[in-house]
Amino acid sequence: MTIDNLKALIRDVPDFPKKGIMFKDITPLLYDSNGLKTAVNMLSDHYKGNHVSVVVATEARGFIIGPPIALNLNAGFVPVRKPGKLPYKTKSMTYKLEYGTDTVEIHEDAIKPGQEVLMVDDVLATGGTMAACCKLVESMGGCIIGCAFLLELTFLNGRKALKGHDVFSLIKF
Repeated sequence: MTIDNLKALIRDVPDFPKKGIMFKDITPLLYDSNGLKTAVNMLSDHYKGNHVSVVVATEARGFIIGPPIALNLNAGFVPVRKPGKLPYKTKSMTYKLEYGTDTVEIHEDAIKPGQEVLMVDDVLATGGTMAACCKLVESMGGCIIGCAFLLELTFLNGRKALKGHDVFSLIKF
């Protein structure tokens, strides 16, 4: 299966979540077992030469691809969630959105100083959420190996927010 085959499994949904947005729906790709396996393996293969201790993925769709990538890399998995969703003591990072702010949290003991971390999410759009997650992991002493995405909306220039980090996107729109 090629990148073009994977790209064909992503559905456009007009006016979601609001009018004027063309949403890239990954659920058809997730439903296709060969597509899902291929995407996870290609993302994992990009980082096979690195020593990754932990894969950190963001809520919610990052949770779908993060654990299998972690398994492929013989690494642990750490979730980053919205406030109040993790059961133990947390560290948080608040970041700016186009209109307002948002916050992400991680368990305070999830990252050890010096650990090599691969950051994972489904989509790179503006890069704000992933940039906040990277700052959070780095504040705990984690060394970020890279930021991996299933797909990237290149017209939103999200890579700018992740300057200084290796960014790998499997599918680009």
